[in-house]
Amino acid sequence: MEDDAPVIYGLEFQARALTAQTAESDAVRFLVGTQSLKFDNQIHIIDFDDENNIINKNVLLHQAGEIWHIGASPADKAVLTTCYNKTSDSRVVSCAAVWRMPSDWETGSHESPDDSAHNPQTLELLCHLDDNDHSNAACVLWEPMGDGKRVISLADNHALLWDLQESSTWATVSSTANLEGKGQLKFTSGKWSPHHNCSQLATANDMAIRGWDLRTMSQIYCIENAHGQLVRDLDFNPNRQYYLASCGDDCKVKFWDVRNIQEPVKTLEEHSHWVWSVCYNHSHDQLVLTASSDSRLILSNMVSISSEPFGHLVDDEELSEGEDIHQEDKGKEPLKDSVVSTYEEHEDSVYAAEWSSADPWLFASLSYDGRLVINRVPRALKYRILL
Repeated sequence: MEDDAPVIYGLEFQARALTAQTAESDAVRFLVGTQSLKFDNQIHIIDFDDENNIINKNVLLHQAGEIWHIGASPADKAVLTTCYNKTSDSRVVSCAAVWRMPSDWETGSHESPDDSAHNPQTLELLCHLDDNDHSNAACVLWEPMGDGKRVISLADNHALLWDLQESSTWATVSSTANLEGKGQLKFTSGKWSPHHNCSQLATANDMAIRGWDLRTMSQIYCIENAHGQLVRDLDFNPNRQYYLASCGDDCKVKFWDVRNIQEPVKTLEEHSHWVWSVCYNHSHDQLVLTASSDSRLILSNMVSISSEPFGHLVDDEELSEGEDIHQEDKGKEPLKDSVVSTYEEHEDSVYAAEWSSADPWLFASLSYDGRLVINRVPRALKYRILL
């Protein structure tokens, strides 16, 4: 039964951390981390049963503190990272760590789904991703499509490249890059590019976006005033290596070609409050999700700057040089960009949106009141893209 109606799940805790389980390609699975000051924090493992349109959940304890960011290993579906706050000596410290789910968390839970909620198992700590010199992690990024042995943590003004050793039970810093400049510079977010043999990183700090070469840990570009206010999130187009999306507190979503950073290629102004999350579809890069404090999630069809601007695949080099565009495309206008759908199932700030790694037409969004909503790309658009 395929229906476009949303499926809603309430966590009963405030939450802002969401990720798809990247290493799981068969089941539609998302991980959510809670933010509670009173109770033990939890990771909710959300499995979506597409045929019956229902959610199955399992709960694991994350007793270390409230979770601000969560990432899933691309290689091992039992391994994840969190950035969390803990109080030590009456001050709040942000930490980062690698965790393993207990091996038997799946067994028997679906027969009595309430068991895991009443008697949850605890995550196993594999290693910390901070040392005395580097704390206050804002996020941890796994190497895209990697073997689960390299991560980057962004902490204050440091970008740290870690090698995970011995089944992730210890981590060593292999190289670092620092934000230089006046004042207290600190990273707010970043994305590891899946292109260029995974040798590039994009980061946001204040209103600027920077590109880094991970082989030399040196800056390769800087978009000084990318947004009018704080930049909140970045994402790389999975099919066009130079294209990067950004969003921020100026309510805008911008698309950049990093070879020409003077002006964005496109700007979206559909949201009426801070935009927290921007996310490209992994297979169909014209589909872009954005999530905002205006309580809305917007699905846009950015086809004119996608890898299929005329409705079929066009090579990136052809597009940029404007030469020898397919005969049938000469004189043709690229297809028009549009807002596909605005989703209003949330009543609080939507902090995160993620595409499923198993089903390219499914996505989840999470608002601060702990409401997780699973939606599908409208069928009419899906068939238009496929046919």
